[in-house]
Amino acid sequence: MMRSLFSGVAGLRTHQTKMDVIGNNIANVNTTGYKSQSVTFRDLMYQTTQSASGANAETGLGGINARQIGLGVTTGAINTAIAQQGSAQTTNNPFDIMISGDNFFVVSNGSENLFTRDGSFYIDGAGNLAMTSTGYTVMGWPVDEETGEPKPDTVTALQIMNDSVMRYDPEGTSEARVTGIVDRNDKNVHSSSGRIMNFEFYDNAGYLYTAKFSVHATNSNGEYYIALDDIKDSTGASLGDEILSKVEFGATMEVETAIPYTLVNGTAEAQGTLTFADGSTQPINQAVTTIPTQLLQDEYGIDPAVSATFTEIRFEEDGGVSIKQPTSASPSYYPPVNEPTLTVTTVVVTPANGTAVNLTPGVTAVPGNPPLDRDGLLALYNLDIVAEQVKEIEVHNDGSITVTKKDVNKAASLRFNPGTGKFVSIAGSGQGLITLGLANANGQSFNNINMDFSTCSNVNNNGSSTISSSKGTSTGLGAGRPEGEMISIAVDQSGVITAAYDNGMSRCLGQIATAAFANPSGLEKVGDNLYTATNNSGEFDGTGKDVTEGGGKMQSGVLEMSNVDLSQEFTEMITTQRGFQANSRIITVSDTMLEELTNLKR
Repeated sequence: MMRSLFSGVAGLRTHQTKMDVIGNNIANVNTTGYKSQSVTFRDLMYQTTQSASGANAETGLGGINARQIGLGVTTGAINTAIAQQGSAQTTNNPFDIMISGDNFFVVSNGSENLFTRDGSFYIDGAGNLAMTSTGYTVMGWPVDEETGEPKPDTVTALQIMNDSVMRYDPEGTSEARVTGIVDRNDKNVHSSSGRIMNFEFYDNAGYLYTAKFSVHATNSNGEYYIALDDIKDSTGASLGDEILSKVEFGATMEVETAIPYTLVNGTAEAQGTLTFADGSTQPINQAVTTIPTQLLQDEYGIDPAVSATFTEIRFEEDGGVSIKQPTSASPSYYPPVNEPTLTVTTVVVTPANGTAVNLTPGVTAVPGNPPLDRDGLLALYNLDIVAEQVKEIEVHNDGSITVTKKDVNKAASLRFNPGTGKFVSIAGSGQGLITLGLANANGQSFNNINMDFSTCSNVNNNGSSTISSSKGTSTGLGAGRPEGEMISIAVDQSGVITAAYDNGMSRCLGQIATAAFANPSGLEKVGDNLYTATNNSGEFDGTGKDVTEGGGKMQSGVLEMSNVDLSQEFTEMITTQRGFQANSRIITVSDTMLEELTNLKR
C-alpha cells in the first residue's frame, strides 16, 4: 500500500508539470514568435518480486514471466514545436520581419550571439537594427565597398543608418540616347529654326542643364543635320558664348538647304513681259495706255466696244488682264483664252519706308554683294546673313527668297537610307555614336556625353517628327543624377536591406543573416523570446546563412505570432485534470486501506 501512495504522488507531480507547461502555453498565446511546448510521460521504475524463468524440456515445466510492480510515473520529455510556423500578423512596419522556414534571427547582447524568431525590430539611436523588446542588436553581413553587395562573413551588428548613407552623391551624365522619327514631311525640319530637340543632363554637382539641338533637312533625300544651338541652366539662362565656344559637337558644316523667307517689311512686284501666240508682247504689272483692240479680242475675248472706253489696262503675272472703265469703281479681270508665256526680269521690293530694291529672280546671289546687304535683308526678311552664316540666296518671282547654302557651327550630318528610312550614320559613324564634348567647357563640372542615334528612323509619321533624347543608356547607365535624400528603407525576401532615395537611386545597406541548426528543437529557451545553442542543437558557425538557401524567406511588415493552438491546449488541460484527479484517488483509497489495517487492533 505504501508503493501505491508513492505512485499516486509521482502521478500528481508529473501531471502538475504537464499543467505548468499547458499554463505557460496559454499565457504565451499572443507572444511574438513563441513556440508551444508539450509534455510526454514515462513510467518511473519497477520492483521485481520474481524473476522470469525459462521452460524446462526435461521436466516438461513451462516458463514463468517476471513479476514486477511499477512505482509511478515521471516526465519523459518536454518538446518544443519549433518547426511549426506561427500565424502571420500584418503590421505594415518595414522593420517587423517574419521568417518562413526553420531558420532563426541572430542577435547579440554584446557578449554572445543568441537566436530568436521574434522579428520585431527598430533602429536605435546609433543607427543599429535592434530588437524592440531587449535592444539586442540584429546581426548580419555588411556591404562590400567594391561590389555594393552584401559580403557573407562573420556576422556583425547591422548599422544601417549613418551619415554616409543618408544621402546619395550626385553624378554627371555620361550617356544618352536619341530615339524617334524624323518625318521628311515635317514642316519644322524645313524651317530656319528646324525641329527643336532638347536634351537634359546633369553636371557632376547634380545641377540640371538643357542642351538645345535643332534638326534640319537638306536638299538630299534622307540627309539631315543636327546642330547644337545653346545650353541653358535650370533657370533658363544661357551658359554664354565663352563656355559654348569650348563645347565640342560635330564640326562646322557647309550645308545645302531650302529655307524660305518671305517679306516682313514692304511689298514685292515682279516686272517683265507676256509673250502671246502671235509673238507680240506686253509688260506685266504696269499700266498700259495704248494696246491693239484685236489682241484683247483674240487673246481674252473682250468686245472692242469695251476696250475702246478703258481708262487703264494692266497685264497680270498669271497672264490675265485687268481693265478699268470710267463707269466702274474697280477693274474687271479677264483670264486669257490661250496661256501666254511669262518672263519675269526683275522683282521690285519696296519697303514701307525707304528706297526700292531691284532683285533678279532665279539667280543665286552671294550675300555681301549689293543690293543683298546684311542690313537690307535683315530689315526686309528678318534674315541675319552673318549670324546665320549664309553663303547663297535664291530670289523668287513673288519676292520671297530661299537660303540655299550656309555654314553651321557645331553640327553633324544625320543620314538615313532613303529607301527604307533606317539609320545610316551620325557624323559619319555607322555605330550611331557622337560625343557631346563638355569636359573642357567649365572646369571639371561636366562629363563628355556619348549620344547614341542608332535607333532613329526617317519614316512617314503624318508630317510629325518625334525625335527626342533621354539621359542614360536603355538600361539606365550613365544617366547622371542630382544629390538624393533617403526616403524609405525596405527588406526583401532574402533579408537584404535597401534604401531608396528621392533621386531615383537605391543602395544596399546590408543583409540580415540567419542561423540554421541540425536539431532546432535542441535549442534552449533563455527567456525574452531568445534561444541559445546546446550540445544537442548543433553549433552556430559564426557566419550564418542566407535564409533563402533552405527554401525559406523573410516577409517585411509581418510578424510571426505564437503557434499555440488553444483548442489543443484546453483538451490537454481536460485530460491532465482527469489524470490528476485519478492519481489523487490512489492516495485517498490507499489511505483508507491503511486506516482499515490499523483498525484491526482495536
